[in-house]
Amino acid sequence: MRVTLKVTESGQGDWAVVCASGEMDLVTSPALRQQVHEAVADGRRSVVLDLSDVLFCDSSGVGVLIASRRLMRSCQGRLRLILPAQGAVDGSHVNRVLGALGVRRLFDVYPDVASAVDEDAAPMSA
Repeated sequence: MRVTLKVTESGQGDWAVVCASGEMDLVTSPALRQQVHEAVADGRRSVVLDLSDVLFCDSSGVGVLIASRRLMRSCQGRLRLILPAQGAVDGSHVNRVLGALGVRRLFDVYPDVASAVDEDAAPMSA
């Protein structure tokens, strides 16, 4: 069975909320990159990536996250990730991958959309 990546976008105030579900790999990750680029092209400078339903993430997926961070910083924007501390199997797979690679600290991570779009909410610690 081949699992793909489904990417959708919605708005929450000033925030573009991009939800991804499935697998982020060499073949599927460009869909997420494209959605972030489209949000920026539409004038969005505040983007939340909801990765709570991402089941697998390889180095290509991590590369897209780092490139998205770089893009948002280059346009004085903000990027927040949703990576639940607890999930189906010991929390978010993406959270574990970012932690193992030592790049988790580069991102502002929140447990859910409500806290990610809340201007007063603090990110979870790395």
